[in-house]
Amino acid sequence: MARREKVMRMSVEQPMWRALTFYRPLTMAYAIGLFFSDYDRCTRPAVAIGYYAVLALWTLGTLRKVAGEAACTRRFLFCDLAVALAGILLTPVAVAHESIVDGGPTLPSIWTAGSVLAFALKGGWRWAAVAAALVGVANVVQRGALVQDTLHNVLLVWVAAIAIGYVVEVARASERTLARALEIEAATRERERLARDIHDSVLQVLAMVQRRGNALGGEAAELGRMAGEQEVALRTLVAGGLIRPSRVSEDAAQGAVVRLVDEGEERGEGAAAREGRTEEDGPGATPGDLRTLLAPYAGARVTLSEPGAPVPLPPRAARELAAAVGAALDNVRRHVGEEARAWILVEDWSDEVIVTVRDEGPGIPEGRLAQAEGEGRLGVALSIKGRLRDIGGSAELVSVPGQGTEVELRVPRQDRGKGRA
Repeated sequence: MARREKVMRMSVEQPMWRALTFYRPLTMAYAIGLFFSDYDRCTRPAVAIGYYAVLALWTLGTLRKVAGEAACTRRFLFCDLAVALAGILLTPVAVAHESIVDGGPTLPSIWTAGSVLAFALKGGWRWAAVAAALVGVANVVQRGALVQDTLHNVLLVWVAAIAIGYVVEVARASERTLARALEIEAATRERERLARDIHDSVLQVLAMVQRRGNALGGEAAELGRMAGEQEVALRTLVAGGLIRPSRVSEDAAQGAVVRLVDEGEERGEGAAAREGRTEEDGPGATPGDLRTLLAPYAGARVTLSEPGAPVPLPPRAARELAAAVGAALDNVRRHVGEEARAWILVEDWSDEVIVTVRDEGPGIPEGRLAQAEGEGRLGVALSIKGRLRDIGGSAELVSVPGQGTEVELRVPRQDRGKGRA
């Protein structure tokens, strides 16, 4: 079963809602404490006490409404703003006129800013601007004139609300962009995995049918020709539908790998890579011995040099690394010849495992990899580099004309420093 990539989404504005749930009770307590500390300025204390009772019940009873965007409805916002505006307009009724003229606070005091901020978090800077404007008008009405102190407070709340609303809108847009990028990356990885499976199975079978058909002649030759046409069509489909990450360089493709296996010949990459596919690949998976997966590649024409002790790797990393080695050997058979010799060297270091595959061929002509990629032949890009990239490793291909080709595969250990030199 295909492994699904899980895209995690994290709300950028949620901490702001959490801060608002703390802000409202604190400012409510501040407004009530301010009232009792300056009790003498009230001409009608009963009006102020009644308002503060409503304010306390409303604030504590609606905390869950300001815990997130979904719970904060439009109806709640308008009711919340009405409570704030009512407190501002009731200030001249409950407080002495001299206190208002001297610039004394309104009944809700700074609690009003919490209502405006809720508008900013819910609807952005436009909603915040409207709510702040209504609060400003109410302050001018209760003061009876537009004085400098009132204008200063109104502008401060208005600018702060618009700024926070704008930040929220930018955060939401960034979050959507990030989520989309993560989804594209997950889809790209899945397409690469499917393309590798097709390359390592279906395309190789079609190429083998074409070769055998041409060798047998007659009706088999026609069957081989049809298989060749299907191979080209499938390569075009895979290359056209694949979106590769930008870090894949121009030389990230080479000729397609065609595994020509006669009956009774040594076991190929597919069998070795499929060994242990039912094993668990989670963090608690038991490491497997890489040597077991590489042993089938050794033969009369392939020399395997490995440590005398086990080379432990997570099951998935070991499978993908062995599959990449098989793809490299397939390239040797295809481009150098069936009788070509190859060497595999396994190095087990404390922080990484390095597997080097070297052949005695003529090397890769300059520009051949880019040409192969344009033809839809993605052997190096998918079966080798793509596999290593998915398990956190890297693949480097060095080819000197006339001196063969060397592929170096590196897989870092998850438990750095605990490995064995």
